[in-house]
Amino acid sequence: MIIPIEINDVKLSFVLDTGVSKPILFNLSNKDSLGLKNAKTFYLHGLGGDGQIEALKSGNNKFRLGEAINPNQDLYVVFDKSIDFTPRLGVLVHGIIGYDIFKDFVVEINYNSKYIRLHKPSAFKKKSSKKWETIPMEIYNKKPFIEAKVDIDNDIKDIKLLIDTGSSDALWLFEDQEKGLMPNDSLFFRDYLGKGLSGSVYGKRSKIKNFNLSNFNLKQVNVAYPDSASIVIAKTYKDRNGSLGGNILKRFNLFFDYQNQQLHLKKNSNFNDAFTYNNSGIVLEHNGTMFVKERIKLPSGNDWGIQNKNKSVQIDLSYNYTMVLKPIYRIVELRESSNAYKAGLRIGDILITINGKQAYNFKLPVINRTLHGKTGSTIRVKVEREGKPMSFKFKLDNAFKKNEPSN
Repeated sequence: MIIPIEINDVKLSFVLDTGVSKPILFNLSNKDSLGLKNAKTFYLHGLGGDGQIEALKSGNNKFRLGEAINPNQDLYVVFDKSIDFTPRLGVLVHGIIGYDIFKDFVVEINYNSKYIRLHKPSAFKKKSSKKWETIPMEIYNKKPFIEAKVDIDNDIKDIKLLIDTGSSDALWLFEDQEKGLMPNDSLFFRDYLGKGLSGSVYGKRSKIKNFNLSNFNLKQVNVAYPDSASIVIAKTYKDRNGSLGGNILKRFNLFFDYQNQQLHLKKNSNFNDAFTYNNSGIVLEHNGTMFVKERIKLPSGNDWGIQNKNKSVQIDLSYNYTMVLKPIYRIVELRESSNAYKAGLRIGDILITINGKQAYNFKLPVINRTLHGKTGSTIRVKVEREGKPMSFKFKLDNAFKKNEPSN
């Protein structure tokens, strides 16, 4: 979820992330003159294996979201150029924000209609329909936690999860042999899980038989087990067993009520959608832009047309060319057990075409949907490697059939 926020009257875009306790700005360009005040050095910790990152803490900033205004907001600014989610999302993002929106409002999130609404707590009335359920939330260290149940190999476990709207995954669990929170030995593969503030996160992907949130039951749910080195900070809350992410949350209409520590939810039309994996093993990144020559039609002739004997006007169209900027997509992660790797693709390859169509004509989420296609689907790509065009063909594989890299 990406929302528009004005900071000191400058329009920016933020990921709405319940997993962060403070607003963080990490993609500040020279043109984004925010007039930051009272800045001092601070250190932030986040998911990833690279440790802490340095930031500037600035106070007395004016934040505006719709008609909601906070004239005295703290802001943390990271100038490390490696901290930038825009390339992976394919959409311009300047930062992340969470608690500072949720703490003062009842926040309504509608994934289907793609909007959020901020309700004054004093005026908010709970939904009376039986389709809605109310679940208790615990707010710990400015972050929301919820209780759920998982069925792992017919063994039902009670778990406590961080509600993480900033995660695109369905469910993360922290491996725990004593609690029985472990992937099935015959049903997992190693993979890139995502990018945190402190670096990339890797781990194991698997499936669980059932996931229960109150009276709602989801079957054959995707689950990831991040490597322990990537979650040292996340495990400082000893009762936490993992995270509940967007691929489950998007199946509900939601009202977050932090003040009363309640979550109101009901099913939406996404509820029964199947859980899929990136069967290609390819992770792409928006890696700059390039000029592309495109053919355009131009009207020509006298006075933009030719008059015939019947006094009708016929437009004579001729062709011309123009240079336009288009996105470049580069492979930045590639699962070595995938058919794509076996076919010869490598990290660093620039995607030129996919299934015979120019890659630059598509937005990154559209290409990603193709890479999440059905097992057995054929993918044809042309890439550029060190200035040379190369073509490859592979089938989307079942990642669970391969736990080790192909030789």
